[in-house]
Amino acid sequence: MTFVSTIKSSFHIVCLLLRQRAKTGWRSPSVALVLPVSVWLLSACNIAKHLPANERLYMGTDVNIHADSTISSTEQAGLKTQLQEQARPRPNKQLFGYPYKVGFYYLFGEPKKPNGFRAWFRRKFGQEPVLASAKAISSNIPVFKATLQNQGYFGSDATGKIVEDGYKARGVYDVDVKQRFFIDSAGFLVDSTPVRKALLASARRTVIKKGSPYLFENIKLERERISQFIKQRGFYYFLPDYIAVIADNDTARHRTKLYFAIKPDMPEAAGVPYFIRDVFIYSNYNLSTARNDTNRRQAFQTNEQFRIIDSTQRFDNKLFRDIVTVRPGQRYNSRMQDLTLSRFINLGAFKFVRNRFEPDQQGDTAVLDVHYYLTPSPAKSVRAELDGTSRSNNFNGTQLTLSWRNRNALHRAELLTINANAGIEFQVAAAGEGITNYRFGADATLSFPRLVSPHRFLYDQRQALPKTNITVGYQTIIRGGLYRINSAQTTFGYAWRQSQQLEHVFQPFNINYVYVPSSQIKPRVLEIIENPDISDLIRRQYINTVFRSNQLILSSLYTFNFNSPIRSFSPTSFRITANAEAAGNLASLFFRKPIEGEDRNGIFGVSYAQFLRFDVDGRLFRKLTPKITWANRLFAGVGITYGNSKGYQLPFTKQYFVGGSNSIRAFRPRAIGPGLFTRDTIRNLPLFQDGGGDIRLEANTEIRAKLNKYIEGAVFVDAGNVWTYANTDTFGEGAQFSKAFYKQIAVGAGVGIRIDLSYFLVRLDVAAPLRKPYQTEGSEWVIDKMAFGSPTWRKENLVFNIGVGYPF
Repeated sequence: MTFVSTIKSSFHIVCLLLRQRAKTGWRSPSVALVLPVSVWLLSACNIAKHLPANERLYMGTDVNIHADSTISSTEQAGLKTQLQEQARPRPNKQLFGYPYKVGFYYLFGEPKKPNGFRAWFRRKFGQEPVLASAKAISSNIPVFKATLQNQGYFGSDATGKIVEDGYKARGVYDVDVKQRFFIDSAGFLVDSTPVRKALLASARRTVIKKGSPYLFENIKLERERISQFIKQRGFYYFLPDYIAVIADNDTARHRTKLYFAIKPDMPEAAGVPYFIRDVFIYSNYNLSTARNDTNRRQAFQTNEQFRIIDSTQRFDNKLFRDIVTVRPGQRYNSRMQDLTLSRFINLGAFKFVRNRFEPDQQGDTAVLDVHYYLTPSPAKSVRAELDGTSRSNNFNGTQLTLSWRNRNALHRAELLTINANAGIEFQVAAAGEGITNYRFGADATLSFPRLVSPHRFLYDQRQALPKTNITVGYQTIIRGGLYRINSAQTTFGYAWRQSQQLEHVFQPFNINYVYVPSSQIKPRVLEIIENPDISDLIRRQYINTVFRSNQLILSSLYTFNFNSPIRSFSPTSFRITANAEAAGNLASLFFRKPIEGEDRNGIFGVSYAQFLRFDVDGRLFRKLTPKITWANRLFAGVGITYGNSKGYQLPFTKQYFVGGSNSIRAFRPRAIGPGLFTRDTIRNLPLFQDGGGDIRLEANTEIRAKLNKYIEGAVFVDAGNVWTYANTDTFGEGAQFSKAFYKQIAVGAGVGIRIDLSYFLVRLDVAAPLRKPYQTEGSEWVIDKMAFGSPTWRKENLVFNIGVGYPF
C-alpha cells in the first residue's frame, strides 16, 4: 500500500469517528485532544456520494503541446504554463492530490441552521466542489487560440476533452502550435491633414522593431504611444481607438508587415488641434467658500497671462510660474498637463488638486480654457515622536523629537522644518560598569521648490520641480562620566531630475564642525588612558576620539541616481547610486597656517579634514515568477585621506561600517572589521569605542517569496568587510586593505519573515555567520561548527534583526 493510500484509509476512519461524536456530543476531552490532527485528516470522507448525479469533481488542467520544430523547448514550456494559468475553472485545493477542502465541505452534511456549527465549519474550512463541465472546456479553446495568435503563432489550433477517473475528472487539451511570425517592417499611412502629419512624426520613436517576434501587447503599447504623441501636439480629443492596425502576413517567410493609420470614421473633433486660451488658477478653493474663490471678476493677471483668483493672497504668483507648464497661446500638450498636475500634487502645499478643461471656438481656432482648483493644506503643523531603542550591546533608551513645519514659509510653498530632540541611552546588566549617554540636538531645514542660484541651472523642465535645500543643525552627545562631543553642521545643495531615470543631488557647501571642550573632559578619561591594564587599542582610540577630535570638515558632495526604465513586460529592473565627495581642497588654498604642536594646518586654530571619498551602490531585481523576486545589491566605497589627514582615518562621521539589519545580518552592528580585527560583541565593554573603515566591499543576495497578501518569506546570503586605507596602527595588523582582501570577507546567511501592512513593511530576520574574517580555532569557515541546540552557540552566533522596509 502506498503512502497516499494509507493516509486516505486513515481519513475514512477519522471521518466515521467524528461523525459519531457529532451525533453523541462534543463533551469528551479526548475529542478536544485529537481534533487538531483529525481536521487535517478529514478530507478523505467519501466525496463521491455527495456529488450530484453524473457529475465529476474537476481536478485540474493538462496541456499537451505539439509544436513546430522551430519552437524551442523553453518556448514550449512557457506556453504550457501560460495556457494552464488561463484555463478555467480553477480546481479545488488539494493535499497529496486529494481535495481536502471539499471533504471538509461535506464532512458533517448539509447545515440545518445558517448560523449553526455545520454552517460555520463549512464556511471556515470547506470549499464548494468545482465540477467538470464540457462547456468550460469548450470556452477555454478560443481563449487558447487567441493567446497563441496574439503572440504570433498564427494558424495554431487547440482541442479539449474531459478525462474521467472515478468521481474525478481533468481537462486535457492538445494544442497544435505553428511556426511563429516575426516583424518585417512597420509603416504609417498618412496624408496632408494635421493629425496624419502628427502620425508620421510619431514614426521616429516606434517600439515596433524589425526582427522582433509578433506580439499583440507591443502593438497595443505602440497605439498608446502614438496616441500620447498626437495628444502632445494639440489633439485634445484623440484616443488610441482611433488608430487602425493592418497586418500583412507573408506565410512563406513567416514575416508580418504592420501598417498604422488613422481610422476614417474618427470623430471630426479628434482631428482638430486645440490651443490654450486662458489658464485660471483658484489657489484657495474649498467648498464652503467656492462662490467667492471662483469669482472671475476678482482675477488678476500675471506676467505669464495666468488668471489667479485668491482673495487671501496666500501665495506669491511667482509660484505658479514655476509650476504651471500649460501656457496661454500654446498648443494643448497632454505631457505638460500631466507634469503640471504632478507638480501641484508633489509640492506638499495643497491637500486637493483638481482641474477642468472647457473647450470653445474662437474664430477658426479651437481653444481650451484650463481651470485648476487648489485646496491648500494647513500651513503650519506640530508633530511629536517618541522612539524606543534596544541595541545588541545592551544599550537601551528613548528619544523625543518635536517637529514644527511651515509649508508656505516665504509664500512660494517653501517648506520650513524645525526639529528639536532629546534622548537617553543606558546599559543594563553592566555590573556597575555601564555608562549613560545623553543626546540633545536641534536642526532647521528650508526647502525651496526651485533652484536658488545666481547662475541658471540647466535641467529638464519636463520633469518634477528641482529643489534647493538649506540645513543648519547642532547636536551634543554627553558620554556619561567621560566627555562631551559637540557637532554643528550646515549644508546647501540642489536636487533635480534630468529625466525619469536620472536624478542629481549636488551640495557645493557642506560644513561640519566637531569639537570636544577641554572643560568637558572628565578625570575618568585620563584614568582610562593611564591605566596599565587597558589595551593599547582602547588607549589609542580614546586619544583620537577625545583629544584629537576637534576638526572642521569642509566638503562638496555630488550624488547620481539612475533607475532602469519602467517596462511592465520586463522581469528585470536595476538602480545605481554613486557618490563623490571632496573635503578640504579650497581650505588648503587659503589656510596654510600650522596648528601649534601639530603637523596640520588649521582655520582659527582648528584643523580641517582633507579626503576624497567615492562609493557606488548597485541593485538588481529580477522577477522569477509573479510571486518570487531575486534581489541583489553590490556596494563598493573608498576614502583616501591626504594633506592634513594623511596617516589618519576618515573622520568618524564619514567612515564605512558593516553589520546590522541593513548590512551583513549575521553580525551585529559595526561588529566586523576593519580587516581581521576581532570585536567582542557579546560581553559588555563600555569603555570600547566603535571604529569603522575607509574602504568597504559588500554584496547581498536574497530570494523574496510572496506567501499571501500580508506575509512574505526570504532566504538571504550577505558578505563583506571594511578596511583602513592607511596603516594607522589603531586596529593592529590585518586591518589595512591589501591584495589578500578576499581572504578577509565575512559571510552570513539566514531566513526572514516580512509582514506587509500596505503602508509599511515590518521585517524579521534571523541569521548566523558562515565565515568569520578573523581566525576561529584555525579556520575562518564556521559552517561545520553550527550547533543550534547549544545555548552558548546561539548566544554568540544567532542574530535577530527587526527592521522597517526592505534591507535594500
